[in-house]
Amino acid sequence: MQLNIGQKIRALRLASDLTQEELAIRAGVTKGFISQLENDQTSIQIDTLADLVEAFGLTLSDFFSDSDDIKVVYSPEERLYVESEGVSKFELLVPGSTNNLMDPILVELQPGERTEPHEPHPGEEFGYVLKGTATLKLDKKTIKVPEGHCFYYASDKTHQLLNKDNTVVNILWVMSPPQM
Repeated sequence: MQLNIGQKIRALRLASDLTQEELAIRAGVTKGFISQLENDQTSIQIDTLADLVEAFGLTLSDFFSDSDDIKVVYSPEERLYVESEGVSKFELLVPGSTNNLMDPILVELQPGERTEPHEPHPGEEFGYVLKGTATLKLDKKTIKVPEGHCFYYASDKTHQLLNKDNTVVNILWVMSPPQM
């Protein structure tokens, strides 16, 4: 049985849109090591491999699993809670999703709370208001988004989510590509 670790690392790196240097920085190794590994010119210790696959948001078990065994369902216990200034709850719904093409997030805003303004960046964003009425700011434009409604925009303008009401707002927010 041939493992083809280098080929698998290269495929993951390219799928994550990372350069060899970016992956090396994330994993704490050199760019030269990544190049040698991907070209099957060196071997790798298990702890270094663990650091590399962790940079992709994977475990060693995920890395060595058959592609038919790729995880597709995630429980609430697997969510990653992120401290975000001005926001009650900011949950990354899929562990390691910052290495994927999109990043689904559950945001809860108490009355008066707001996300930090996001500067323009490549990509698109989608949101679905699960509860309450959200306020979306796109540059100088302010848009009310009531419960059950959604929004979708190119991320080429400064943007921010706010709760200007006196009830809690819950939003399913999806960024593509991930920005965290």
